[in-house]
Amino acid sequence: MECDSSAGPVDLTDPESFVLGQPWESYRWLREHDPVHFHPETEGPGFWAITRYADVRAVSRDTTTYSSWLGGVTASDSSPEQLVGQRQMLLYMDAPEHVRHRRLVSASFTPRAIRSWQARIDKRAAAIVDAVVERGECDLVSDIASELPTQVVADLMGIPAEDGRRLAHLTEIMHANNMSRHDEERMAAAGEALRYCRDLAAAKRKSPGDDLATLLVQAEYEGSGLADRELMWFFLLLINAGGDTTRNLVSGAMEVLLQQPDQWARIVANPDSLMLTAVEELLRYVSPVVHMRRTAMVDTSLGGRTIAAGDKVVMFYPSANRDEEIWPDADRLNLARTPNPHMGFGGGGPHLCLGAHVARLEIGALIGQLARRIPDLEQAGPVRRLTSTFITGLSQFPIRYTPARASIDG
Repeated sequence: MECDSSAGPVDLTDPESFVLGQPWESYRWLREHDPVHFHPETEGPGFWAITRYADVRAVSRDTTTYSSWLGGVTASDSSPEQLVGQRQMLLYMDAPEHVRHRRLVSASFTPRAIRSWQARIDKRAAAIVDAVVERGECDLVSDIASELPTQVVADLMGIPAEDGRRLAHLTEIMHANNMSRHDEERMAAAGEALRYCRDLAAAKRKSPGDDLATLLVQAEYEGSGLADRELMWFFLLLINAGGDTTRNLVSGAMEVLLQQPDQWARIVANPDSLMLTAVEELLRYVSPVVHMRRTAMVDTSLGGRTIAAGDKVVMFYPSANRDEEIWPDADRLNLARTPNPHMGFGGGGPHLCLGAHVARLEIGALIGQLARRIPDLEQAGPVRRLTSTFITGLSQFPIRYTPARASIDG
């Protein structure tokens, strides 16, 4: 893939720039010509677009210079009223509040704790594929990629699977762009989800269960726990983040693998031995989270550019994950790649994704089941993409395959 060095980058605030997927050529142009690029906005003061790996890593880890709380985490500005609520979420916090909230739940997301979920996730992944294997066709997004994270989040939160599906649908509306959803629709979806989370907190206080929601209701750090309003937003973050990465990575990964059938054949031939490195490489290569924003708290410099206090600094993870300084063959999919220090779950530092280990298990389980049960799957019609400049993924992906008998255990 060649990049025309005489052309500038596309508008990274325009959903049309993502209608065919990530604007990889524009990312490359920015890395080569203007890695700390001031990007204008139609509605807003503009922001610094950070596209090189080293700079994204530096911003992610420097919490004394760059704030999540001050302006939020999206390139577009939230209203002051919206920020009041958003700042109740872990993703929007700075220390010391971020430290307190993260420690309340971090023990539940360690690699050791998550390994206890392996058998349950594998069983659910097998049942999801079993439910469609006899049909010979299905939608990979709604029938497969969305189902596992929805069910796992429901398990974690101790809620019915149907409630999990409704909440997942609400998060899709909340993340949609103006092209497909109005502000009123997004606000209504957020309101419905928050009311559910409020009622869930009350229910878990009254009737505790063996689940993460109960753990959060009962958790204390240095003598204090979470207030009901904090719990509502904490639950909402878990619901939001719990499904996005898995759903968008699995559907995006399968699109890539079917476009490179030799790579899909490698997974089909060796799903057990190849899956660990394949998951990491697909996280790097697909990079479903487009950006995260910080706001400079002091005057500083980055990549030779002067950044003023109050400026928006926006990290583009997909670009960092294709940085030739880290991966000389960055545009090549190498399923056995190691080491692979990608930024699929952020650039490190205190905001490294809590659910990264769960997402890895889910991704490996689903792709492994597809490789074993329906290895000859192929695209059966046009895909439909999410209309968002914050996350990329598919909302529709029809596939067909040779029908097979459902397993006895399924």
